[in-house]
Amino acid sequence: MTQENFIGEPSRDGKSPSSEGVSAPSETGSPAAFSRVRFIMVNPSHPGNVGSAARAIKTMGFSELVLVAPHIEDVTRHPEAVALSSGAADVLENARVYATLEEALAPVTLAFALTARVRDLGPPPCDIRQAAELACAHLGQAAEGVAAIVLGTEKSGLTNAQIALCHRICHIPANPEYSSLNVAQALQLAAWELRYALLIDQGAALLPVSTAQEPSRGAEPASSEAVQAFLAHWESALVEVRFLDPAHPKKLMPRMRHLFSRAGLTRDEVDMMRGVCTAMLTDYRNSRKK
Repeated sequence: MTQENFIGEPSRDGKSPSSEGVSAPSETGSPAAFSRVRFIMVNPSHPGNVGSAARAIKTMGFSELVLVAPHIEDVTRHPEAVALSSGAADVLENARVYATLEEALAPVTLAFALTARVRDLGPPPCDIRQAAELACAHLGQAAEGVAAIVLGTEKSGLTNAQIALCHRICHIPANPEYSSLNVAQALQLAAWELRYALLIDQGAALLPVSTAQEPSRGAEPASSEAVQAFLAHWESALVEVRFLDPAHPKKLMPRMRHLFSRAGLTRDEVDMMRGVCTAMLTDYRNSRKK
């Protein structure tokens, strides 16, 4: 079944634009902060979006998916939801289901209504990055605080009454000519921004931790003596293969010296280039004997 469901309301011309990851990284930073964020899907109708939402949440280190009055009973067990959760079965299986948005928001102390349409009335607006920063600050200040991202139905988004239950309106600054996003895609963006804000706040690493062994001595910078010996070897190889005319050297070697100086050669790289020189000399001399 093709996913043709959308977060956010239809565009102003009344049409809903059509739209169509990786195993979850290990958690970095304070798991407590991540556990106090919930993603609420109101009246989801497409099981594929629910499964994709579970995957999006887990990928970013979160675990709490909440469904409000889903159109399909036992949607978390639907084959398509299970298939698209792709490794996030735990998040999908543990998703909480409520009859009303009021119940889903009961423990929440800061809620963001994710919407694509500008509202004349309602809570103050912010963009998704500001929302993540506000949520991060709130979770840091309130020990028992809970932040939530609320997403509306795929076709029509959130109603004014549902938005009124939230503290802030939140927008994703997408292409204004084509701003509606698939609900799972929008949730993924929100989860990413929240993760990034939390990691920055905690001073946690943003890049994967390397499991490689300590760098070998070969990765250390080559000494000046080693580089100069290589350059002498390099020059003799260039002369031997007649690339460099010692009678008319011009500026070839100074330029070569600048080139290798900028490269910041390591020990292994110097050894490798010395091997290239030796191969050049050997091959050329053998060809001359034939």
